[in-house]
Amino acid sequence: MLHTDAVIEFYAADAYSWRGWFAVHSWIAIKEKEATEYTVYEVVGWRTRHGQPALRQYNTISPDRYWYGAKPEKFYHLTGEKAETLIPQMREAIAQYPWANEYTLFPGPNSNTFPAWVAKQVPDLQLQMPFRAIGSGYAN
Repeated sequence: MLHTDAVIEFYAADAYSWRGWFAVHSWIAIKEKEATEYTVYEVVGWRTRHGQPALRQYNTISPDRYWYGAKPEKFYHLTGEKAETLIPQMREAIAQYPWANEYTLFPGPNSNTFPAWVAKQVPDLQLQMPFRAIGSGYAN
């Protein structure tokens, strides 16, 4: 059965390769009320090496897919009216992300800088990034 309420979720999975020993890659998933798919937003560094923006978005029915073999953990979940209210604010923040075309592994901006920055722009999310989200402090 399709969940018809608006949904906001944040995920993290062990980073690719040896980086996963100490860091995670994180992303945002948003589903509008009555929507059948989530829109996923994430920053991926290899895209910049190919002349593409680091920030990408795509639609999917499963926002909790594995990240290069690493099982994700959902570290934030919000549904219902509050999610419905915050989604437009999140989309506006995402559209204004200042490092959409940049990626630097350390200290950032990277995949963890992005969701931390969005949460900073939308304080009602009250998001706490995972401890291993290296780069999440770059936006402070």
